[in-house]
Amino acid sequence: MSGGTRELTVDLGERSYPIYIGTGLIAQTGEKFAERGFPVKSPILLVTDSSVVDLYAEKVEESLAKAGYSVTTAVVPSGEGSKSLEMLDELIGAALQAGLDRKSTVIALGGGVVGDLAGFVAASFMRGVRFVQIPTTILAHDSSVGGKVAVNHRLAKNIIGAFHQPEFVLYDLDTLSSLPMREVRAGLSEVIKHGLIWNEEFVAWCDLNVEPLLGLQPDALGYALYEGCKVKSIVVSRDERENDLRAILNLGHTIGHALEAVAGYGELLHGEAIAIGMVGSARLAAKFGYSPEIAEETERIFRKFGLPVRIPNICATEEIMSAMLHDKKFSEGKMVFVVPTAIGSVEVRNDVPSSWVKEIVDGLREGN
Repeated sequence: MSGGTRELTVDLGERSYPIYIGTGLIAQTGEKFAERGFPVKSPILLVTDSSVVDLYAEKVEESLAKAGYSVTTAVVPSGEGSKSLEMLDELIGAALQAGLDRKSTVIALGGGVVGDLAGFVAASFMRGVRFVQIPTTILAHDSSVGGKVAVNHRLAKNIIGAFHQPEFVLYDLDTLSSLPMREVRAGLSEVIKHGLIWNEEFVAWCDLNVEPLLGLQPDALGYALYEGCKVKSIVVSRDERENDLRAILNLGHTIGHALEAVAGYGELLHGEAIAIGMVGSARLAAKFGYSPEIAEETERIFRKFGLPVRIPNICATEEIMSAMLHDKKFSEGKMVFVVPTAIGSVEVRNDVPSSWVKEIVDGLREGN
């Protein structure tokens, strides 16, 4: 892939940090560490997974070594199952054995699972050390920005976590060429989400650029990821800890997280579950008197990208509803949903009757 480097800033005052998006960036990891004043004497823990380690870990290690840094690499199994307290314990042990100190850095090299897990290691170790994100999936353009880090509990996803912002995000488009097509589609689901909550023109652009995006054409992909990260960075800059505005980033996630938990983590990719959830939220909008065309348009664009828009029959409605009650977005006995008011804008509703949600879940079943 080829193309120029785009740069964004997440504006959090003294804790502001850049996002670099471009090609050939992994080879510049050591340079970025040196530029930003990371101490050479403090060891680094590089966390990656079994599907990424052979592809990119050596490039990161070589770049850091060339700049004088000492790196230890820890490899976790690929998949959502690694976001566990057991794996957190293992990685804290790896950090201790590697001699990490308070000025050390934990690097996440991989997708959202590695980013969430390594970030929680960084937030937990010695009450917080530096953290750098090097995402290798499209989906991780969302999770790598904003500092939400977590592991899962058997009853709920992301329920054990913290806010711990990275020092910078290094997004090398070259790493995306190794993704299976199913993961490309699932990643683009979250890209489209950023348009659906904030930018109608970007949704229209995505609609016109399905083939270049699915084909990982670098200019189209670089632009899409830049626009997606831009929405995330604006929202996070205004509301770092999800007191109000940041909640809009959860469009589709209430149903989506429940689907992931009920189907078994890994049966549905995160972006697939969220696509179904976004269709559900759009149908909910009609219940509040908004145009039914929102749901029709949302479903149409996800179908165009080859994403699922129906709940697989392995998921029972009662189990989905039960899983939603464990979600962080359920509070004070009322269901909280992000509901689109139009393509490109949403509102957070805390008055959603569970009967409406059950009706929508039933209506989203395969075959309907």
